[in-house]
Amino acid sequence: MRALIFDLDGTLVESLPGIAASLNRALIQHGLPGQSHANVRSFIGDGAVKLVQRALATVSRIDLTDSILKHFAADYAVSWPGGTSVYPGMFELLADLEARGIPLAVLSNKPHAFTVEIVEKLFPNSHFVVVLGNREALPHKPDPAGALEIAKALGIAPEDCTIIGDSTMDLDTAINARMKSIAVTWGYHDRERLKEADVIVETMEQLAAALSEKSLLHYKP
Repeated sequence: MRALIFDLDGTLVESLPGIAASLNRALIQHGLPGQSHANVRSFIGDGAVKLVQRALATVSRIDLTDSILKHFAADYAVSWPGGTSVYPGMFELLADLEARGIPLAVLSNKPHAFTVEIVEKLFPNSHFVVVLGNREALPHKPDPAGALEIAKALGIAPEDCTIIGDSTMDLDTAINARMKSIAVTWGYHDRERLKEADVIVETMEQLAAALSEKSLLHYKP
């Protein structure tokens, strides 16, 4: 049996609008200019601290990191539903995978409680056996600790797990955990940055094909 570990932002859900809106409100509250969606897209992937630091680096105000981070987190905690949506076709794909008995999990660099909240609210009819976000005692991706914890909880060897994500962070996690990887191009890293993936897909249909009975899930290295 093989298992699938999904990233959250940029893989399962489109969260750029909500993240950008909250970040820009925090920046504007501090008298700083807002960032374009294109810029914010390039900042996403390493957690909220890096998101804020990268935005502030563009205006040379890293000294405001703590204050901006506090305002961003408070705003995003209540406003995220208005700027977050499940990618079209994802519900159907997950339902098919569940029907085939494939264990599913989520691994995100978002805070753990927040990750659980988002998954529960946006995927009420999907069953993820493990949902794991960033915890204080657990190094975040690309450290393999979270991915290996999920594999252990599922009772499945790491080499029988596949990480599905949209960033180099996810691909590096897979390499570090000795897991396989599938990169999706509809997220926040462009295709040329995803060359280390075992498989790269551009559409939900291609992802479904990559997860078919005769493909990556049953490939023995």
